[in-house]
Amino acid sequence: MTPSNRGSPGVTAVIAAHNESANIEACIASVEWASEVIVVENDSIDDTIDRARGVGATVISPKFTTIGIARNNAIERVKTQWVLVVDADERCTPALAAEITQLIDKPAKYDAYHVPRRNFFLGKEIRHGGWGTDRPVRFFRRELRYNANQVHEHVDVNGETGELRNALLHYTYTSLDQYFEKFNRYSRWWAEQNHRRGRRASALAVVVRPPARFLRMYLLKGAFLDGAQGLVLACLAAASVMAKYARLWERSVNRER
Repeated sequence: MTPSNRGSPGVTAVIAAHNESANIEACIASVEWASEVIVVENDSIDDTIDRARGVGATVISPKFTTIGIARNNAIERVKTQWVLVVDADERCTPALAAEITQLIDKPAKYDAYHVPRRNFFLGKEIRHGGWGTDRPVRFFRRELRYNANQVHEHVDVNGETGELRNALLHYTYTSLDQYFEKFNRYSRWWAEQNHRRGRRASALAVVVRPPARFLRMYLLKGAFLDGAQGLVLACLAAASVMAKYARLWERSVNRER
């Protein structure tokens, strides 16, 4: 795959990557229909960069602060009118590519569009527990930018957004090692972000919020319908909530000291 045989001249795909040697080539192949693929890489110690360049992607390595700012660094280099943001563990389906191509063949009604995601955990598609309604804004005009949140970053959009029908395939975790590697980092980022904003946590929150999260996800949102994976995910979600609030509580205590 080379830039000369790419497809739609109106779309650039942006991929954020950190040590994604196992995923990056397949991810880039899924967006080879775009006019350009820009991989914004941060501090990879594997061969992510070489693999990405080997299949025709442009690779940049700005200093990392947040995922949103990393993506913005890539978006600033976009020359097309539209941007499709894809994570390295995601794949754009041919149906989604066709829908996007048809959309931009005529004047688009919106400046940004939500893209549904089909999420997979340990090889199984998860349809419940809140995972089945995952629809982030991923396709938008190049003038738009992400906010600077450490976690839960999103595109800042003024006005209404559209909805695409076809989905990205999101292979979240193929092993629990991957989950726990991110677990520590994201719970720390969440606590740092919320502490800076003046939020505080009590020890009671560390006790009460995790089981509440489990019950909401497993029973109210139907994660039990996803079998063993649904049960494990609800337990992991509760553990994640405990870690986040424990870290925020720790910062609250240190501030008082």
